[in-house]
Amino acid sequence: MRIVVCVKQVPDSAQIRVHPVTNTIMRQGVPAIINPYDLFALEQALRLRDRFGGEVTVLTMGPPMAEDALRRALTFGADRAVLLTDRQFAGSDTLATTYALAAAIGKIGEKWGAPSLVFTGKQTIDGDTAQVGPGLAKRLGLNQLTYVSRIDDLDPQAGVICVQRRGEGGTQLLQSKLPVLITMLEATNELRRGTVGDALRAARAEIVKWSAADAGITDAGQCGLRGSPTIVKSVFAPPARAEKAKQIPTAGASHGELALALIDEIFASKPALEAELHTTAAAAAH
Repeated sequence: MRIVVCVKQVPDSAQIRVHPVTNTIMRQGVPAIINPYDLFALEQALRLRDRFGGEVTVLTMGPPMAEDALRRALTFGADRAVLLTDRQFAGSDTLATTYALAAAIGKIGEKWGAPSLVFTGKQTIDGDTAQVGPGLAKRLGLNQLTYVSRIDDLDPQAGVICVQRRGEGGTQLLQSKLPVLITMLEATNELRRGTVGDALRAARAEIVKWSAADAGITDAGQCGLRGSPTIVKSVFAPPARAEKAKQIPTAGASHGELALALIDEIFASKPALEAELHTTAAAAAH
C-alpha cells in the first residue's frame, strides 16, 4: 500500500512577532518547524504502513530550506521525501498550492505507484485555512474524510476504510472506498521516536527535488502569485486589553454564592445584557 503525506514547513508561531509600524510578520530569526498538525497525519500513515506494508512518501512545497522538514520526517520512519521547489511557486495561496501539490502527487503515482491514501493535517498554524486538504481531494478526484479522529478499520484488498470523524454534533462513523484523502485531527495519536537507524538513513538520504517542470506543471499561470486570487491587505497583532481581570473573594463562600456573585458582576458591567435576558425570558413565558 502506498501512502502520501503532505507536510509544510512553517515558522514557529510561538515566536512570531508583528512589526509595530508596517504590521507585517517578522520572520527573521524565527525557527522553522514541521506544521504540528501534519505530524499526526504522518504518525497515522506510518502506523498503517507498519501494519499493512507498503511505502510512505512525504511531500512538501517550499523553498530549498524546506529540505530540513523532510529530513526530519525521514527520521520518524518515512520511506521517501519529495521537495517541490521552484520560484514559480512563490506567493502561492491555497488554490495555487493545491494545484502544484496535486501535480506532484500525480507524478509520484507515475513513478512509484498511485497512492491509496493521501494524508494532511487538519490545517496549518500559519494560515489556519484548512483548505489545502479538501482542495487536493477535489483536484485529484478523491473522496475526502476531514477532521478524522480515528481509523477503525482498513481493508486494502477490498479497498474500504472506516473512520471516525469529529463533527459539530458529535462523532460520525464513515466508510469510504479507496483511494481517499484524510485530514487528521490533533491529539489523535502520539508521534513515535525515530530509531537510530532511521536517523542515520535520513542524514544520508537523497531528497527528491522537483521543479515545476519536473512535476509536469505546464500552466505557470496557475502557480504562485499569478494563480492566487487571495489578497492579504494587512496583518496585525490584536491590541492588548486595557481592562484588568477583577477578583471575586471566595473565602467561605459556597458554589451557589460564588455563582450569584459572578452573575451580579456580569450584570453590573453589562446592564443591557440583564435587560435583554429579562425580555427574552418574558417572551418565552408567553
